[in-house]
Amino acid sequence: MTVSTRPAPAFVPVAPAADPAPRRSALLFREAPLLLDCGRPVNDVRVAYHTYGEAREDATLVLHALTGTSAVHEWWPDFLGEGRPLDPARDYVICANVLGGCAGSTGPAELPQIAGQDAPLSLRDMARVGRALLEHLGVRRVRVVGASMGGMLAYAWLLECPDLVERAVIVAAPARHSPWAIGLNTAARSAIRAAPGGEGLKVARQIAMLSYRSPESLALTQAGQRRPGVPAVTSYLEYQGEKLQARFCERSYLALTGAMDAFSPGGADLRSVQVPVLVVGITSDVLYPAAEVRACAAELPRASYWELDSPHGHDAFLMDPQELPQRVAAFLHGQGVAGPPAPPTRADGGERR
Repeated sequence: MTVSTRPAPAFVPVAPAADPAPRRSALLFREAPLLLDCGRPVNDVRVAYHTYGEAREDATLVLHALTGTSAVHEWWPDFLGEGRPLDPARDYVICANVLGGCAGSTGPAELPQIAGQDAPLSLRDMARVGRALLEHLGVRRVRVVGASMGGMLAYAWLLECPDLVERAVIVAAPARHSPWAIGLNTAARSAIRAAPGGEGLKVARQIAMLSYRSPESLALTQAGQRRPGVPAVTSYLEYQGEKLQARFCERSYLALTGAMDAFSPGGADLRSVQVPVLVVGITSDVLYPAAEVRACAAELPRASYWELDSPHGHDAFLMDPQELPQRVAAFLHGQGVAGPPAPPTRADGGERR
């Protein structure tokens, strides 16, 4: 692993396009089935996706977080737009909702069951579906950018589709879950199973949100009260739970967190990756501590590592990106990364993941 010391280039953000492309859908595996890692075949896999920019044979593939969607313009405006890392005027940008998600792609209810339970999905299954989408779109090479679950999925792409990926950016994600991360997901899934119908999903989101922020972040942004007798952090967590319950599927939450927990590539797997990879840790991340993220990067032969210094925990890649966009832009176009992070630019948000 190398830690680059080359200064990052100047970066002037510009507002993203006001009228982004609409969501599209493709029906894949109509003739030959997708064989899931659990052994079950699946035909007619529907994939919802967005594209930005002019179609071409090379593209930048964005991989979304756990409860994200293919609409990159909605949840990562710091990255998508003219003059930004994902510039539709320069790049063909693709993002698809993952298999097992609930934003237009085939979800758990449409997949096989095993002994009356939803068949387990793997991150490699999701990468194979993504590969089929690229073939459908005529794309032969990609630069991959993923954060959080998308970062773990980027590891799966590097292992499953080495012939397609020319470089990758992995933000705030390890190659495998620690007992701590698995424990958090286990508690969230237990909440969903104990209170199906939406109430458990609210609690699962509250558990997750605590791991997405840091003690310092909550002290900075959720101190005091928003209504009499109710701590601001309580209102914040209740709001986050209600918002996710209104837009997300509990079966998808079970399936995707299960796939993340089960993904565990070995050292030999990671040493087989022969393309440049930029791995980004976050100093205050309590879900995926920076030391853990850096240790995984060290297993990659051609990795560069950079750390975002923010008090806002795991969600800093969304709510306090600082120099992250320009460093990603430099790496995607072969210019390297490094230099000290800039001062924080804002301390609110963190609700687009």
